[in-house]
Amino acid sequence: MKLIVGLGNPGKEYENTRHNCGFKAIEAYADMAQVDFNREDFKGRYCKFKLDDEDIILFEPLTYMNLSGEAVQQIVSFFKIPIQDIVVIYDDMAIKPGEIRLRLSGSSGGHNGIQNIINCLGTQDIKRIRIGIGEPTYDPINFVLGKPTKEEQELIDKGIKNAALSIREYLLKDFNAAMCKYNGGKSAD
Repeated sequence: MKLIVGLGNPGKEYENTRHNCGFKAIEAYADMAQVDFNREDFKGRYCKFKLDDEDIILFEPLTYMNLSGEAVQQIVSFFKIPIQDIVVIYDDMAIKPGEIRLRLSGSSGGHNGIQNIINCLGTQDIKRIRIGIGEPTYDPINFVLGKPTKEEQELIDKGIKNAALSIREYLLKDFNAAMCKYNGGKSAD
């Protein structure tokens, strides 16, 4: 069983903010896979489906970003998902808009959502897909909770699309294949 977690904040006011790239990417993959988020539990919403005889869960914590680990810990415990079968997708200010970076493990880099997951699961050995939103030109909190300009959004949408495609690559092949194909400035285009 594999768990793919997209991070964001629930509610209309956060819907198109930079901080919701994880939600957007996992929803884009759900569209590709033709599955719907049809269940709500574990402080989040999710769907479960089969791909080549393996159970796949797509999960969006609805706890707000800084408490994402509480929701992830609940679903991981309930389904007994091994750490090596978890991938978390989220926004990253240290990466240019339009680029994504896949990593097998590492620190949070100051991102409170992944830091809370690391704290709750007790390990940094969590696969992640980071979607670039660019360096803030003003207060970082207002930046991540703000909406991108039209030009920024076009680039971020490219990153979201590539993140969704990298999920597909991971599930059909493996994480190393996804890293080779999509890391940095590499693109599906």
